[in-house]
Amino acid sequence: MNTSEKWLSWAIELQSLAQAGLAYGKDNYDLERYQRIREISAEIIAYQADIPFTKVMDLFCNEIGYQTPKLDTRAAIFQDDKILLVRENDGNWSLPGGWVDVNMSIKENTIKEVKEEAGLDVTADKIIAVQDRAKHNQPLYAYGVCKIFVLCTVLKGQFQQNIETTESAYFAEDNLPNLATEKNNQQQIQMCFAAYRDKHWVTQFD
Repeated sequence: MNTSEKWLSWAIELQSLAQAGLAYGKDNYDLERYQRIREISAEIIAYQADIPFTKVMDLFCNEIGYQTPKLDTRAAIFQDDKILLVRENDGNWSLPGGWVDVNMSIKENTIKEVKEEAGLDVTADKIIAVQDRAKHNQPLYAYGVCKIFVLCTVLKGQFQQNIETTESAYFAEDNLPNLATEKNNQQQIQMCFAAYRDKHWVTQFD
């Protein structure tokens, strides 16, 4: 982590400690202190990132219980040695995927996201990798994320208009478009190609 990003690491740790204290603390005075620590962590982020304090509280301090990373699934789908990418509303491209819903498994969520973003029915066949987002993608988020890359096979379907993506297309490894690097970078796409070509691929994890 860069020195300039240490403040974010400190704020995240303060928020995590405060959230655990609020979940398991019993003394009312201690609970007040934990709540104040949580507010301070949000104030740090609001000040450094120039984001309204109330918005930071809504996004960063909105959970209860012990703090754990969020889950994000990304589907790797291949055809003729090319990988499927979907175009985001900002014009950049990504593997179909998104946050794992609370009532869904990794497999179920992967299948759902591909259907929503690419219009395809798929099977989720193999986990390529489980990555700590902070070790691979920029910018850093104020919460932890585990990214799960899943090798999938198309059954049927075609792209359908939706609110998240504007089109889909297959790309060769040496001809990738502008990527939504906060979601998947070139190294992660190359990893998916390697897993697709290796019948004995072993799941990678941080």
